[in-house]
Amino acid sequence: MTSKTIVFFFKTLIHAGALLPLVNLYLLAYWDELGADPVETVIHFTGIGALNLLLLTLCITPLAKITKQGYISKVRRALGLYAYTYAVFHLFNFLAFEVQFDGALFANEIIKRPYITVGMLAFVLLTALALTSINKLKRKMGKSWQSLHNVSYLIILLATIHFYWSVKSELTSPLFYFVLVILLLLFRYKKIKRLVLSLFA
Repeated sequence: MTSKTIVFFFKTLIHAGALLPLVNLYLLAYWDELGADPVETVIHFTGIGALNLLLLTLCITPLAKITKQGYISKVRRALGLYAYTYAVFHLFNFLAFEVQFDGALFANEIIKRPYITVGMLAFVLLTALALTSINKLKRKMGKSWQSLHNVSYLIILLATIHFYWSVKSELTSPLFYFVLVILLLLFRYKKIKRLVLSLFA
């Protein structure tokens, strides 16, 4: 099996694994089969989906290095774009069901609620990464492209903090995500250390 075939296979799995649950979610919502609090279910599902896909995106580089199969990195963009797609739906659900597209109320929520402040910061940064994932822009940006996309480490931390602060009772899940994020960032310890030092150079 060639590397192109393997990449095609993985991309097919990514498309199916990301799209089908999202379609199923909204079908269940339409059929009123999401339980007692469908709004919370939809918002939570899309938020966790975005976080899971971000984590999978960060897993690609370690996996490619450990297995010595560099072509695996070719699926990273697809995962990242689906993470952004889920984040867009997560924000849209909040705007539609929690604040009813009231701009003033939404702005007030961002200011008053730290977990929303952190979440919006993560979303804005993720938007920048999604927009610059286009190959033409990537070529035009040159070395600055990689500098911008290093922000993904900050995004995953912000997203995990957003999840932790948004949970009011059960903290096992967010703490589990914190452990996963720390492990993934430790794998990039030297790179992150260089990035941090360069900020203060």
